Amino acid sequence: MSTVVTGAGLAMPGVGAPHDLLEARPEGAAAVDPAARLGKKGLRYKDRATQLALCCADEALRDAGLLGPDGLTVPGESIAVLVASNYGNVDTVCGVVDTIAEDGAASGISPMDTPNASSNVVASTLAIKYGLRGPNLMLCNGPTTGLDAVRWADALIASGRADRALVLGVEPDNAVVRKLVGTDRVIDGAAAVVLEHPDHARERGARPRAEIGAVIRAAGVRECLDLLDGTAPHPPALWFSPGDEPRHEPDGPLPRTPRHDLSGVWGEASAALGVLQCAGAVGWFAAGGSGPVYALAGRDSDDATAGLVLLAPGAGR
Repeated sequence: MSTVVTGAGLAMPGVGAPHDLLEARPEGAAAVDPAARLGKKGLRYKDRATQLALCCADEALRDAGLLGPDGLTVPGESIAVLVASNYGNVDTVCGVVDTIAEDGAASGISPMDTPNASSNVVASTLAIKYGLRGPNLMLCNGPTTGLDAVRWADALIASGRADRALVLGVEPDNAVVRKLVGTDRVIDGAAAVVLEHPDHARERGARPRAEIGAVIRAAGVRECLDLLDGTAPHPPALWFSPGDEPRHEPDGPLPRTPRHDLSGVWGEASAALGVLQCAGAVGWFAAGGSGPVYALAGRDSDDATAGLVLLAPGAGR
């Protein structure tokens, strides 16, 4: 049986619910204020990516019914954590390198910066904060990372390593990230979805928001779409593109299918893109959408394209 999505959370400017990703525009929207959403306690010395991740993780766990007033509603060892981020702590790492280069030693590095210099700081912080004791993975795999994280979560659940997984994508906006990606439009946001084995979701009365279909990797966008077409039960009713594809042109991919380019709207999303796409699909199904949704991350100019089919609840039975 298909792995199901039972919760979603967002920390994006001007976005209150998953469906807003398909309609909202970030121009003029205030940046996410983690202290306003979570309170200041526990945020001190946390980098921007970790603070954004805490916001949407809290929302996703509560939305899935896994987090209540007294803490987790299921055993912590049943929940895996998979975080996708390519630039999450790069500003801290560069700051540490600059300090060592200037001082000729590591003695000038603040002890408060040391944890934030670790690549897995976001995933480990979430595990510690919420007592999530299942498998814990931090993925930094380029543009496909968000959908790669969904693929790994699906595999962990199918293999019995975890009953459910918190999958989160986050990228911060700062001067270091802008310099690395070569653009002044970076999302400064995060998205999370909770994936769950359907039997365990049913046992606790959770309501599926979507079902996970095929998850694949290919050499480019068109090959990826061809492979997805071979697995989906019907032609797609909607698709999320990795960006840069011609919109509704006769020789463009899926010219008659409604398309959303979240990076084009929100700015460079990098590793967060695939998880944002999954959250957008959840919103689309909640608004009455019923056909398969394709999510693609990784352009033809990248080393690979990852693809995912998302189905409406019950469609995979």
